Amino acid sequence: MTLGNLTGISALADVESRSISAENPTGEPGQGGRRTEGTGARAARDLGQGWKVSPSIEIGPGETATLADIAGSGCITHIWLTTHVDHWRRLVLRTFWDGDTAPAIETPVGDFFCSGWGRFAQVNSLPVAVNPNGGFNCYWEMPFQTQATLTLENTHDEPVVVYFQVDYWLGAVPDNSAYLHTQWRRSNPLPAKTVHTLLDGVEGPGHYVGTYLAWGVNSTGWWGEGEVKFYLDGDDEFPTICGTGTEDYFGGAWNFDVPHLGGYTEFSTPYLGMPQVIRPDGLYQSQQRFGMYRFHLPDPIRFKERLRVDVQALGWRSGGRYLPLQDDIASTAFFYSSRTSTARPDAPTYDVMEIC
Repeated sequence: MTLGNLTGISALADVESRSISAENPTGEPGQGGRRTEGTGARAARDLGQGWKVSPSIEIGPGETATLADIAGSGCITHIWLTTHVDHWRRLVLRTFWDGDTAPAIETPVGDFFCSGWGRFAQVNSLPVAVNPNGGFNCYWEMPFQTQATLTLENTHDEPVVVYFQVDYWLGAVPDNSAYLHTQWRRSNPLPAKTVHTLLDGVEGPGHYVGTYLAWGVNSTGWWGEGEVKFYLDGDDEFPTICGTGTEDYFGGAWNFDVPHLGGYTEFSTPYLGMPQVIRPDGLYQSQQRFGMYRFHLPDPIRFKERLRVDVQALGWRSGGRYLPLQDDIASTAFFYSSRTSTARPDAPTYDVMEIC
């Protein structure tokens, strides 16, 4: 049940709009702006209740904060969040659907919003928008039947301040609605002559809807010759879907290189882009880093039983031969599944989140 498209936006729907923030932590009607304590209490001391007393929350070292705990059936339609750039890889976002104790979404908050390198870049896609200066927005449709819980874990040793808003509606959800999931992985570095796994251990039915890669180059030369491969259902050694190269999968061509624009050229479109190119500065920033996304919204990859996705890391060596690379690759895979959670064969490791 998509309510956000311009086509059909005039149609009335039997749902109730709600919003959760630090000013209204329950999302209940008429409860916004009632806080008397919060991070803005001192600033509002001359004005009192109703004047931005609680615009944000503070999450202590090692603590997990519940951003939203919604009972009933409905759909999250928009999340806005911001925090200092130092925390984009230190905060882990998790969602739990319909009371399941295993998270469906589990990823560093920056990577969920296509911002894996702790440095701002404008993102202008349909499901994710990142605006100056670090305003994270997502419009992924997130339906649930009985409950939705969103949490943020602070893996840092200092307190973190977070501003956020979760917009949703309550009402009947179609029985065939699937749940949004993510898997995050980092290979740092990727072992030679191996592939980086984006997604594994997923059972269907479902459909794959998006990829974000934060790619750090550890060698000189071109790095994006590797193929992105989708192993559908009964595929074993060889995939059903096999692309022609990393830059091709993200909608670019010929190394993303526009010579008269200075080589690598950033771009951001509704479905795919490379909004971030971090260039060497001649001093301490010695390596190139890239942020790329592709969202399979008009072209979701459907699977009935299972799905595995990986990407090769390839460059060139002398004599026109491929060179397997040992780069720093972090990936966030977005998919919908009929299951509330999926058991992945490898647990995420958050001690490798630090940007280095």
